[in-house]
Amino acid sequence: MKIAQRAQRLQPFYVMEVSKAAAVMARDLAAGSDPLILLNIGEPDFTAPPLVQQAAAKAIADGDTQYTQATGMPELREKISAWYATRFGVDVAPRRIIITAGASAALHLACLALIEAGDEILMPDPSYPCNQQFVSAAEGRAVLLPTTADERFQLTRAKVQAAWGKNTRGVLLASPSNPTGTSIAPEELQSIHEFVQSKGGITLIDEIYLGLSYEERFGQTALAMPGELGQSLISINSFSKYFNMTGWRLGWMVVPDALVSVVEQMAQHLFICPSTIAQRAALACFEPDSLAEYESRRSQFKARRDYFIPELNRLGLTVPVMPDGAFYAYADCRQVADKWGIAKAKADGTGGSWDFAFELMKRAHLVVTPGRDFGNAAPAQYVRFSTASSMTQLQMAIARLEAVIG
Repeated sequence: MKIAQRAQRLQPFYVMEVSKAAAVMARDLAAGSDPLILLNIGEPDFTAPPLVQQAAAKAIADGDTQYTQATGMPELREKISAWYATRFGVDVAPRRIIITAGASAALHLACLALIEAGDEILMPDPSYPCNQQFVSAAEGRAVLLPTTADERFQLTRAKVQAAWGKNTRGVLLASPSNPTGTSIAPEELQSIHEFVQSKGGITLIDEIYLGLSYEERFGQTALAMPGELGQSLISINSFSKYFNMTGWRLGWMVVPDALVSVVEQMAQHLFICPSTIAQRAALACFEPDSLAEYESRRSQFKARRDYFIPELNRLGLTVPVMPDGAFYAYADCRQVADKWGIAKAKADGTGGSWDFAFELMKRAHLVVTPGRDFGNAAPAQYVRFSTASSMTQLQMAIARLEAVIG
């Protein structure tokens, strides 16, 4: 069977490869052994709040499960618009909000609508690996620009400007970012977007962790840019992270007015509509009791960050930039890897953080994600810890790290 070139261009999703190895180890653990602690997947340990679950059950019981509009239920688009107004003080018209089958579908639609074959999209390195694949699926090419801790692992206008070429179509940013949990300074983000606009390009920004911001300076949506700037970019968001609905597969995008009918038509053909049950449930996300619960959980995520990252630093797994959002710690593992005699990075991608992750799984029954997943900028130097697990799990993880590191 001949496999299409676009499929062959896809790179492995290494976090899933690590997960498969962890599943094998968990199955084969001897009786009485310490169970694995999974800090490799970016999934909240919380589930949807009671009102959300009740709304889903009611939709099923009432038979309210038929197709919706391809752009989503009008009442849900209005709820999201009101959330932008109350949470961020930003006026986002409901007509510009398109509900999608997760943020993945939103990114897929945006890329298919805006990227031609051969177009290049500039992205920070490190960054979430799937974002590169959406560009590739649209026959474009993701161009990863190395970033440093001094830059908060984010792009700057200077880097974007220097890298812009004849085939460059735009930028795909993330704020807060996976794997680093860092955001772009608002003034830098605006400067990047102003430059991109001057070149007739597109700015896509992944804001799926925006609800989990912990510092006021970074906790604003890109849609808050003044005037036309805030209405000329594409913002991607999701019910997965802040709203704790990962498996419900529901997200949204905010697009310029000129793009609404284009994306709607594509969504009609490719997806029909997002899950009706998930949409009915999501309406309850914006009830006062649900929002209060989400804010309580955001405080818990912050408390986990504030405990876990100083402990990693103490143990020599240095996190060079304190995350201002999300639930990740991007830690430099070289000191410990050297202590354990782990080889430096090899041409085949092993060594360094890759071997460190498997050695840590073996020694401490602790599962993390090696930097190989996130780009080419020093991937052998970093591993990503997820702090989306309970405080008890994080405390156990630190105890195990201390035992094996010394």
